[in-house]
Amino acid sequence: MTNDQLQQFTRDTEPSEISFLAVCQEPEVRNQVAAPLIARGFPGESCADTAQALTLLEQKPFQVALCDVNVPGIGAFGLLEQVQSRFPDTAFVMAVDFEETFDVAAAVRAGVADYVVKPPHPETLVARVRRAVEVRYRERALEKHRSRLEEIVRQRAEQLGRAREHIERTCDETLRALGYALDLRDNETAGHSQRVTRYCLELAKAMHCSSDELKTIVRGAYLHDIGKIGVPDAILRKPAELTEIERGIMEAHVRIGYEMIRRISFLGAPAEIVLAHQERFDGAGYPRGLAGDEIPLGARIFAVADTLDAMTRNRPYRRAVPFSVARAEIIRESGRQFDPKVVEAFLSLPQELWESIRDEVKSQQEGPDPYWWIHPSAGL
Repeated sequence: MTNDQLQQFTRDTEPSEISFLAVCQEPEVRNQVAAPLIARGFPGESCADTAQALTLLEQKPFQVALCDVNVPGIGAFGLLEQVQSRFPDTAFVMAVDFEETFDVAAAVRAGVADYVVKPPHPETLVARVRRAVEVRYRERALEKHRSRLEEIVRQRAEQLGRAREHIERTCDETLRALGYALDLRDNETAGHSQRVTRYCLELAKAMHCSSDELKTIVRGAYLHDIGKIGVPDAILRKPAELTEIERGIMEAHVRIGYEMIRRISFLGAPAEIVLAHQERFDGAGYPRGLAGDEIPLGARIFAVADTLDAMTRNRPYRRAVPFSVARAEIIRESGRQFDPKVVEAFLSLPQELWESIRDEVKSQQEGPDPYWWIHPSAGL
């Protein structure tokens, strides 16, 4: 409703539609306030203190309360506070002794719609009552409009939340589909990808990574070998060490994987981990020879996790070593192959954690959902 409409509303409102409650201790003051209004058709009642006023307000609605600034009980401002919280549709007008001693600005901030000086001039009193009703009506209209907007925002936020959950589920389903595709090519990849991703997750938590960083690292680690889909079977499944030429073909899997997933919107950041997961902290890795902080944090974390898993599992050309031996190797390569900060996080975690993850992944590979840890509900 516009200002003009509000003013038209108060002009068109009959006096009989605006009931008042006069709250004054002195009978003479009550009469000075109530009599002019009653004479002009405004229905109303009077009382001597705030307790009686609250009782009357509970019994029936009043469009306006006219209160003497010196009213006994909880006082005029105490009554104002009660009216605001319990009877918000009621406008509040204060009757004061001297205009020059009344802090109008403070009263308005407290919620007073208007004021009159005792004894009030009848026409001034009527005008102030009408204006107070207009002000309160305007305020209530704005409050209701704001409440409606807040409710709309809340509903939209809930809808957005549901949409985001749906997107998350779709992302996870896509992630799993990509992982399954790689599993069909390389039987040992599934166990390796799950273990190394779980190792990365624990290291990232130890480094206090954010929830978004955890998701990126988990997805990048899980898909780190997705590019092997483009590597020939003869090289991918060769039960011996690769020749130099074969190694070059195998190394191309990082760029193949990167190109495969980088255009998927939710895999843009994980794709950077896929591309950099064979870099070394000292710059001697591939494909770009990145060094130090040039390497994405997820890839630096992955380097430690990947070495831990590679050394502690059997390969066709090498037997697994104990976790203690892998631990010593990771310490030895700190500052060269590995980021010292990641190594520090690794050393802060007990060996039993890595062993439990290895055993857990092995048991879950036969379960209904061995990739449960990808979903945000797993605490990522």
